[in-house]
Amino acid sequence: IGGVMLAAVTSLPELFSSITAIVKLDQPSLVQGNTLGSNILNLCIIGGLLLFTSKQYKRTTISKFHRSTIMYGILMYVLVFVSILDPIVLNIGIFKLNIVTILIPIIYIVNMKIIEDNGATDEIDETLQIKLTLKQIITRFILLSVALIVVSILLTQVTDTIAQKLQLGITIAGAIFLGIATSLPELSAAITLVRIGNFDAAFGNVVGSNLFNFMVIGFGDLIYLKGSIYVYESQVMNLLGFGLFSMLCALGLILFKKKPRMVMLFGILILIFYIASIALSI
Repeated sequence: IGGVMLAAVTSLPELFSSITAIVKLDQPSLVQGNTLGSNILNLCIIGGLLLFTSKQYKRTTISKFHRSTIMYGILMYVLVFVSILDPIVLNIGIFKLNIVTILIPIIYIVNMKIIEDNGATDEIDETLQIKLTLKQIITRFILLSVALIVVSILLTQVTDTIAQKLQLGITIAGAIFLGIATSLPELSAAITLVRIGNFDAAFGNVVGSNLFNFMVIGFGDLIYLKGSIYVYESQVMNLLGFGLFSMLCALGLILFKKKPRMVMLFGILILIFYIASIALSI
């Protein structure tokens, strides 16, 4: 639920804002700024929350499959690096596809398959009382997902206007304004889950959303017919580099879960990496 369903839904703003950026605004740089900026900020959310809840986090159970999601996320970062520095383009009919665009969904599906095959062993909290019926839950889930889509389209247009007014690079504008706005679903979900003690779903939501965001990048490259969105820019490289470091710290949050001081250290490092990625890109 946290790593796949919630992660996919809370990443809908990134998906539809990226579609809007390409189809309506012809701003492919917004895609990388939005998704890569959101990725670091998503990790800041979980890292920041653990600064105040490291003792409670120590006593919880975190699924081992989040490690594989993080490792696949690290692989995604490496692939995007390679696609920018040394792109391998395949000609498929009228399409010219970067090999990374093909590999991203394959990696995502493999990770989902691993979770699906082994997720049945996860513990379920039988004490949690649900007052809504299944039909009510599904209806609200769909309606709120649609609302996220509408708002994300409007946010993209506002971000493009802000970038022009403030004369900011479109990539960094996407990372700051659009990235923050589209990460609000992850923020609200993580806070709610941590409050009820479900650190496992909170972690799954964040790392799952980050992996899904790479699907957004790949989809953006697929629908951008004027060229590739994997373009070398200093702002993009900053976001990639600090995002990769943040993912390594996220792995540390799991590996050193029993050591609150180490958890707090990795949480602080993630916050520093986000600030540095923005400061060095302006």
